[in-house]
Amino acid sequence: MKIKPKLFILVIICLLSSCKHKESGYHNLKEKIEEESKHYQDPGISSEVYIGDIETIEITEGEHTFLIPERKSQLKSYACTECHSKPLSELQQARDQQQAHWEIKIKHANSQTMNCATCHNPGDMNHLNSLAGIEIDFNQSYRLCAQCHSSQFEDWKGGAHGKNIGGWANPRAAMSCVNCHNPHEPQIASKWPVRFNTQKEMERK
Repeated sequence: MKIKPKLFILVIICLLSSCKHKESGYHNLKEKIEEESKHYQDPGISSEVYIGDIETIEITEGEHTFLIPERKSQLKSYACTECHSKPLSELQQARDQQQAHWEIKIKHANSQTMNCATCHNPGDMNHLNSLAGIEIDFNQSYRLCAQCHSSQFEDWKGGAHGKNIGGWANPRAAMSCVNCHNPHEPQIASKWPVRFNTQKEMERK
């Protein structure tokens, strides 16, 4: 069967135009974002105003670079070596004296899995200690958490877990793990959802 030239041209036009997505010329949303981003003009929006007087440090983890609050200046008892001037074994033998940090109870994992020395470096109390025995700075304590909480760590780096300070505009700043979780008792207590108080509303009328 012979196709007429006019019909053939019409079929070609239909095929070529069928890949147009809602007349936008893009095959999918990703393609549209990539193409239109090339012509995007930065309006000069900044998150700096929201960071305020929070002292921050810049970190880079993988492909993510952002700011987190500086930690060491916020610790009341840092530097630790101001008190831990003797080896830990010697301090532990002084049973007649009140022990330091006696009020801290670890509710993180059971005692067969975790104790103080799991995270704190007994050889240098000014540093934390990874499971592999590598020193970790207190300002980068999130690296300690990432050893066990890897999925939350990946979400945190991308901004899906935790609290951002300000917005998504540069410079991006985010709270670190210890800004929201107590490292000795990290479970956040359950809360009742906020409910509308009908009684108070009736009293206002």
